[in-house]
This record gives sequence, C-alpha cells and structure tokens, in this order.
Amino acid sequence: MIRLNMRKQLVIFDLDGTLLDTVVDLANATNQALECCGYPVHPVDAYYQFVGNGINKLFARALPAEVSDDWNVQRIRELFVPYYNQHNADCSRPYPGIVELLRELQEGGVKLAVASNKYQEATLKLVRHFFPDISFVSIYGQRENVPIKPAPDIVYDILRDMGVAKEDVLYVGDSGVDMQTARNAGVDSVGVTWGFRSEEELIEYGAM
Repeated sequence: MIRLNMRKQLVIFDLDGTLLDTVVDLANATNQALECCGYPVHPVDAYYQFVGNGINKLFARALPAEVSDDWNVQRIRELFVPYYNQHNADCSRPYPGIVELLRELQEGGVKLAVASNKYQEATLKLVRHFFPDISFVSIYGQRENVPIKPAPDIVYDILRDMGVAKEDVLYVGDSGVDMQTARNAGVDSVGVTWGFRSEEELIEYGAM
C-alpha cells in the first residue's frame, strides 16, 4: 500500500482498479447485456483487459468482432446502464488499506479528487457509497462533450476547481491509460500494482 511523505497539495485518484475493485460488477452487467442480445459472454478475467477506456470501448471489446460497431455498442449500453446502476456495488469493494490511506492523507491536509473514465452517475454513486467520510474536492467521471482519459481534460478541470499548480499534484492510477493521462496533463504520477493491469504495462507507460 502507498505510504507517502506528502509534499503535494492534491492527489488525484483513478477509481476502477485503483480505489475500488469493480471488475466483477462490470463483467456481470456487460454479460447480462450481451446475453440479452444473443451474444457470447466472457469470464470475469477477460474484463481486466476490456476496461479502462470508458464503457463504450468496454462494449466494443466485449462484442464479437464482426458486430462491434457503433449501433451494437449503443444497444449494449442501453441494457448495461440501468442494470449497472442497480448492481454496481454488489461485489465491488475498496482495495485493502485504501480507506485508511485516504483518511491519512485527508487528516494530513492533502486535498483528494477522483478522475475516472466510468460514466459520471456511477462514479458519484460509488465514491459516495464506499467513502462517505472522505471529502473529495472533485469527483469526475465520463461526462458529455469532455474527452476521456488519456486526454488531460479531466485533470485540467480538477486543477481549475482547486486553483492548484501542476507541480503540486500527484496522479495515482493502475493502468497505462492513467500514466498517459498524467503525462499529458504535465503532473507527477504513481502506478499501483494491485489493480486491473500489469506492472509491465505501468512501467512501459512511465510509472514511478
């Protein structure tokens, strides 16, 4: 688990694979949508490589290649969202030590934020459900007309909210997408190895 002698004013956390282990609920919701449409389902382990770039990309990866088009992605999304909204906390849990880490940082005066490629409604619900006593200064998921990570826009929005300089920010995530996001935004980053992607991927994308 991270232990930091913090000299940063703000730590931005990715959500899925960093703060929360959400893969089972994501897999279950996607599989039920696939099954409803008559498409093959996948084992949970397959979803570690499907997630990370927003739910539309998740569906594109989960669909059979010959039908992985925009129309079918939207069809799966229409089935996925209402189901996931009801079931996104069934199996999801904070990783061991995460709640304690967030409390330690908060008590030390460090500001905390969340930057996720999960759609905004689910991002807010999960953060508020699992971390009710943590005062995040910003909680941003995928929003309409805002490019998803690794585009830096979500980080820029948080910096504007706080009026914090880039050199005073640390970004924490579990994937190459997260490391790219931090690099594109010009902020320092730390890669965590307990999440959805491998240590090799994190190193490839410049994790510390």
